[in-house]
Amino acid sequence: MLKIKFSNGFYRLIKENMKKLITKKTHLVISIFVLVLSAISLQAQNKKQITLDDIYAKGTFQMAGVSGFTSLNDSRYYCNMDNDANILRYEFSTGNLIDTIIKHSDLIFDNSILAFSNFEFSADENKILFSSNTESLYRHSTQSNIFVYDVKKKQLFQPVTFKVMNATFSPDGNKVAYVKDNNLFYYDLLQKKEETITIDGKVNNIINGATDWVYEEEFAIWKGFTWSPNSDKIAFYRFDESKVKEFEMTMFGKLYPSTTKFKYPKAGEANSTINILVYDLRSELNAEMEIGKEADIYIPRMQFTKDNNTLAIQRLNRLQNKLEILLANTSTGKSTVIYTEENKFYVDITDNLTFLNDNKTFIITSERNGFNHLYHYDLKGKLIKQITNGNFDVDGFYGIDEKTKTIFYSSPEFMLGKISSNLSAERFVYSIGLNGKNKKNLTPKHGWNSPTFNSSLSFFLNTYSNINTPPIYTINTAAGNVLRVLENNEKLTNKLANYVVSKAELMSIKNEVGDDLNAFIIKPENFDATKKYPVIMYAYNGPGHQLAVDRWMGSNYYYYQVLANKGYIIFCADGRGTGFKGEAFKKCTYLNLGKLEIEDQIYLAKSLGKLSYVDAARIGFWGWSFGGYMASLAISKGAEVFKSTIAVAPVTNWRFYDNIYTERYMRTPQENGKNYDDNSPINHVEKIKGNYLIIHGTADDNVHFQNTVEMLDAMIKKNVKYDSEFYPNKNHGISGGKTRFHLYDKMLNFWLEKL
Repeated sequence: MLKIKFSNGFYRLIKENMKKLITKKTHLVISIFVLVLSAISLQAQNKKQITLDDIYAKGTFQMAGVSGFTSLNDSRYYCNMDNDANILRYEFSTGNLIDTIIKHSDLIFDNSILAFSNFEFSADENKILFSSNTESLYRHSTQSNIFVYDVKKKQLFQPVTFKVMNATFSPDGNKVAYVKDNNLFYYDLLQKKEETITIDGKVNNIINGATDWVYEEEFAIWKGFTWSPNSDKIAFYRFDESKVKEFEMTMFGKLYPSTTKFKYPKAGEANSTINILVYDLRSELNAEMEIGKEADIYIPRMQFTKDNNTLAIQRLNRLQNKLEILLANTSTGKSTVIYTEENKFYVDITDNLTFLNDNKTFIITSERNGFNHLYHYDLKGKLIKQITNGNFDVDGFYGIDEKTKTIFYSSPEFMLGKISSNLSAERFVYSIGLNGKNKKNLTPKHGWNSPTFNSSLSFFLNTYSNINTPPIYTINTAAGNVLRVLENNEKLTNKLANYVVSKAELMSIKNEVGDDLNAFIIKPENFDATKKYPVIMYAYNGPGHQLAVDRWMGSNYYYYQVLANKGYIIFCADGRGTGFKGEAFKKCTYLNLGKLEIEDQIYLAKSLGKLSYVDAARIGFWGWSFGGYMASLAISKGAEVFKSTIAVAPVTNWRFYDNIYTERYMRTPQENGKNYDDNSPINHVEKIKGNYLIIHGTADDNVHFQNTVEMLDAMIKKNVKYDSEFYPNKNHGISGGKTRFHLYDKMLNFWLEKL
């Protein structure tokens, strides 16, 4: 088929010159133009429009990835899973297939081939731990049946028959620790014997070796134990959540619905009390670590240093504005504070704390100078060097090659003498010396780069995409050279060429006070600036997050194509409070969460309404979670601007949300109650004039269905009309089966009817 694509300008050129051509009676040229236009028309007719069925039912635009990528110990090789779940070994430098580590067909248990969801090598790579029949508990935590495969003997073994959480090899590969029924155990693979570490675990009361709900959700930590380097000790959390109030959810589907209860500390409410214990496998005794007399604290991280007898514990006060690092002796439990960081707002927790092999120094990231940077300290807390510096935030820290003293990290900064118009909307991978010198951009192509390094930091798997390009996976050297492409999603790209696709355009736009905001816009493919279009705005806008970035956005990209083909303009901007423009921009919303964020979105909506091609009377807004909160504020506080909004799983009153997240930005309701209430949409329902659709899963353990119920109750009391959609037994992600299709179809029809 003839495929020709011309710009709108070319069409105008044809029209402008047609009269001249006719006047000259250049019949041959006219005939050529007619043929060209016919070909263009034919191609346009043959291009398909993306449908919800394509996105959420058929999987038409399924994206290829790189499964099971694991760097092996010697750093020369890595393994991948092929489509048949065979685990293959490749050489980094050449890409050659070396051998097959395991054929999936060799994993036989009970006369069946083992179906597994995850695998992990032991440190010596002689054993592999497989997880099977995995079921989700909350956002991150799961429980699975576990199996151990001996690579040399080619034997598969099941240590225990019940499902466990957080199964992890000891460093020597001879043991596996795990959690069952809130108690911590380990299995000795040499003795073929299970050993018990704790016995007092009890659901909704005592947790050993795992974490409570709020730690998992807000500190992103769910494995509550760690092995010592010599495999002779296990440090673990003990949570006493007996004083934390329970939250109850109803699960439907049976004649008599059941209930699920779990401990959920809402803003201002009691937390779990925490102890850090270290179990000695030889003495079979627990030693309790000193973490201070104050009980109402957080321990968001712990890890062994390079010393087998020294545990590093991060202690955070409840207001989350003071972080301390303690070094504890694992035999005596005595601890010493070696690092303190205080902030007038709050301190963000990361996994960037890294102790060096010299056993004298460590690297940490901090916003202490207004941007997030890398710092080098000694174990007495003395600053040796600020490694990175400048008006940019370090995003990811990937480690240090201690032989060459080279650090690898990512940030939005762009070198080579050129500055992107959307500086903080991109990510690049850098190397830099421990002394802060010899900085190099390893991935200079504009867009989004996300690396996974091998064990020696000599190679990395780079995942590259931009806002209009699906991910491309390459193997790169530590110097930044691309050795080869593992997956370029060419099939997906070629398939998209057969569909009507409007490119997203990144831009920078100012808010009312002159801040530059990252944004993107998607216009209908046949956009005509002389016409007026309705606009659907989209945002998340939670603290530190970004949406308007130069990165592939997955299924939302296709959904926005559906909307664009229906004649809508899509617009997204990251307002004040979002990330990677420095601490002042991110933390300006402190104690007033929601106020400045919605002011920015209202101002942007008014600005869009002034454009000649925008119908100011038809501006909508939608969002999920924090974005649903924004949509609820938009239809209430922004009632004069927004005609229709959709709020999916929204917070409607900050008093209903968990304490770690909410208090980090708002302090407690007891201290800051007025701002809690002023910025909760449930208290502004009387302002609503437009069309409001609120959507929620009834089994949302994160943003509780309570938020929506109370919002609707407040609207009913004020006689305010609304639309709603509820998804039985669905959590915060509202997915599974035909749920996503139903959800997005509901939203599409709402836009078509109400905007």
